[in-house]
Amino acid sequence: MGKPTGFLEYERKTSAAESPKERIKHFNEFHEHLPMEEQQKQGARCMECGVPFCQAGMTIAGMTSGCPLHNLVPEWNDLVYTGNWKSAYNRLKKTNNFPEFTSRVCPALCENACTCGLNGDAVATKENEYAIIENAYKTGLAAADPPKVRTNKTVAVVGSGPAGLAVADQLNKRGHNVTVFERSDRVGGLLMYGIPNMKLEKHIIDRKIKVMEQEGVKFVTNADIGKDAKSKKLVEGFDRVVLACGASNPRDINAPGRDAKGIYFAVDFLKGVTKSLLDSNLADNTYVSTKDKNVIIIGGGDTGNDCVGTSIRLGAKSVTQIEMMPKAPDTRAANNPWPEWPKICKTDYGQEEAIAVYGHDPRIYESTVKEFIKDKNGNLSAVKIVKLAWEKDPETGRMNMKEIEGSEQILEAQIVLIAAGFLGSQKYVTDAFKVELDARTNVKTAPGKFRTNVENVFVAGDMHTGQSLVVKAIRQGRECAHEVDESLMGYSNMLIQ
Repeated sequence: MGKPTGFLEYERKTSAAESPKERIKHFNEFHEHLPMEEQQKQGARCMECGVPFCQAGMTIAGMTSGCPLHNLVPEWNDLVYTGNWKSAYNRLKKTNNFPEFTSRVCPALCENACTCGLNGDAVATKENEYAIIENAYKTGLAAADPPKVRTNKTVAVVGSGPAGLAVADQLNKRGHNVTVFERSDRVGGLLMYGIPNMKLEKHIIDRKIKVMEQEGVKFVTNADIGKDAKSKKLVEGFDRVVLACGASNPRDINAPGRDAKGIYFAVDFLKGVTKSLLDSNLADNTYVSTKDKNVIIIGGGDTGNDCVGTSIRLGAKSVTQIEMMPKAPDTRAANNPWPEWPKICKTDYGQEEAIAVYGHDPRIYESTVKEFIKDKNGNLSAVKIVKLAWEKDPETGRMNMKEIEGSEQILEAQIVLIAAGFLGSQKYVTDAFKVELDARTNVKTAPGKFRTNVENVFVAGDMHTGQSLVVKAIRQGRECAHEVDESLMGYSNMLIQ
């Protein structure tokens, strides 16, 4: 697997990123990937580990270590090294339906569990994955391969995000007739409208959807099941129904002045910009413009960072990101050893761009919004924030965040974007299908299962487990498809991992 001395002979190399001040001039992906010959050297860096944590996908200290899809990482790293690109693609697609997505948007849990990373630099596994899948499209290996036999069983999948697409892809390959219903005007769900173009250009999604259509999957857009279309028709008209609608309820910030004009949920902001970009290259002005405005983003995760990068590209006067949590350490703490997920400070592309444009990191840590301040016309004019400190509750022993008296600060703002996460599935969908919910409003099933309380109705992805990663949604989709197949056929020979 790889070259035995490769990690000693070759330094880790990854794709070069366009400079922040140049890439903010457009909404395209901004990395220049390595030539194939150089990429093969990166494959050579993979060691023959006794225990390949990179593909383990296990939970350690409450966090995932290694790939949840259990990708055969050492095997296809070795095949990259030897230049056997066809076999590398065949090994990759055994476990991952959509490497064209994960090689762009996954946080690379595999690399953070790489044995090379224990005392040096991890293998560039994510970039190797990118090279494999892009070469597969270039050479025709990723072309449509329709199933030879059909079962005449029908499955409706509601939602076309990564979980829904994985369910559809797996069940279609098995020979079932699959129809995917998407409420938006374009297929892709979170991938299409929740992730900005600069992280995942939308023609990449369209390319894969075209292959799936050629393989027999049917897609129906502008179909809001439970609102514009009746759930009963799906339950009665298909042998099985899979709900994969995501965790679409954004968490709100209920501070005084919340009704001010100029406060938006991040997901709505990002969708509006992407849709306008695709429809008219922003000429239709149907999105929330941040041009020449002071923007405050509440939330420090990936979505918050995406709002930073998007706001800058739209010409924001300033961008500030408010985070409740303290700044993470720059290197692993002693209580966060390898191969645990590294709880370290990450400066992502949006924050890099803010530093380049405004001269400082946009993040303010250990703070929360105390009040949204309006002008006489009800428009947002400023935000009052307050610093927070951790205190132990003497009765319960729990650590709680308390406001620090006298630490209030007023920040000028005309736009606020709330990127505080999601709370669970949307009520009108779950009510329409009459599925049971758990305490977090996720659709309830038996542990480790995907069948709901409603006969022939299953659930997968964030709607089942709550907000998570694209790679975990794909895994959920694969597992759900296996259970659906088993219910249809009485057995399943479908490969999950």
